[in-house]
This record gives sequence, structure tokens and C-alpha cells, in this order.
Amino acid sequence: MKEHTLDLFQKIEMHHPSDMIIQQIQDRISQGVLKPGTKLPSERELSQQFHVGRGYVRQALKKLEFYGIVQTLPKQGTVIASLGVKALEGLIANILHLDKKDYHSLLETRTILEMHSAELAARHAGAEEKAALQQRHQDFRHRIEEGNRGLEEDHLFHLCIAESSRNSVLTSLIGLITPDIIMMNRDAGDMLSSRRDTFAEHQEILDGIVSGDQRKARSAMRFHMEQSIERRFADQKKS
Repeated sequence: MKEHTLDLFQKIEMHHPSDMIIQQIQDRISQGVLKPGTKLPSERELSQQFHVGRGYVRQALKKLEFYGIVQTLPKQGTVIASLGVKALEGLIANILHLDKKDYHSLLETRTILEMHSAELAARHAGAEEKAALQQRHQDFRHRIEEGNRGLEEDHLFHLCIAESSRNSVLTSLIGLITPDIIMMNRDAGDMLSSRRDTFAEHQEILDGIVSGDQRKARSAMRFHMEQSIERRFADQKKS
């Protein structure tokens, strides 16, 4: 009888303020209130209207901009992108769907993109790009030494690899999923020791790119992605 009673209840989903802002924008688009080309109020005005901090508003708008749903135009501010209403609704639905913790699909897709990115970077990266990668790598090391997880520095290293691939489509795709990866990893409780493992894996990738060894760069990235997935799901099992 007890089990039958428990079946009446569902897991409570705690919604992040930025998600609720995105949802409201979706609703206004569906209602025809917000149309392609409509200018949104300023961050300050939206913050006051939603009764949340400007950081949440900025996070929601950044995510919408990543997905091409809004555009920031010089001297005009932020406007709804010139897409059809149905297309906008679909894009926003996809964003919110990714936040339902479909980790495995996201990480599988990221693995494919990152491996190819590392291989192309080993083939195409010039002296300036290699120097930028080494700087990003050291930035990550400094953050770890400070006792910080260095999530932003970690992902900036990966974005720098994508840029070094000199493939604009690949770079855009990796940039597109990066906000979800960062948001997902913020919930993880990985230890400082695992961040040192991440740094060591980055070093192997960097060595492959700097030496122009495409096979090594791809293989090192594959190993890094596999370890990242293993660590992520080990953390989920503990929680």
C-alpha cells in the first residue's frame, strides 16, 4: 500500500531563474507579443520586472544569443532574431529540453566534436594559436593551484582548440553546446584531485597539437572525454 501511495508523487523540479526567464520569453513569442525584430528591455529593466538579479537576466540572454534566438545589435540593444515564430519556439524548447539533464547525449556529441577539433588543430594551428593554447592551459593550472575548479578556464582551453581547428562550423557547434556543458559541470562535486587529472589530460592534448601529431591529439582528446564522462557519472552515482 505504501509503494502504491508513493507512485502518486513526482520528483520536484527546481527551476533556475534564468530558465524561467527563457520560458517567459517563449510564452510571449507564442502569444505573438514578441515578434522577430522586437527590441527587448535593458538588463536593468528586465531585472526589475522579473525581481531577480541582473546576473540571471544576463545568463538567460547570453544563452538565447548562443542559440541565435536573440541578437545584440550596435546602438539597438537586444532584439528577437528574424526567424519564424515556430522556429523560435522550437529553438527555445530545445534549450529547455537540454536542461532536463540529458547528460549522456550531450557528452557523446561533445566527444565527437572535440576529437575532430583536436585533430584539425594539430594540423592547422600556427605559432600564435599554439601560444594562445599554452596560455589557456597555464591559466587553468593557476586556478587549480589556487584551489579553484577553474571551470571557465577549462572550457576556454577547449574553445581555443576549436578556434585553432580553423573550421568555423565546428567552432560554432562547440560554442553552441558549451553553455550547457558549463551549467552541467557546475552541479558536479568533483574533487581537486580530479581537476589535476583533467590538467594532465589537457597536457597530452596540447602536446599533440603543438607537435602537429594529429593522431596523438585525437587520441588524447578521446581519452580525456572518456575520463570526463566516467568522472561525471561516478559523481552522479554518489549523489
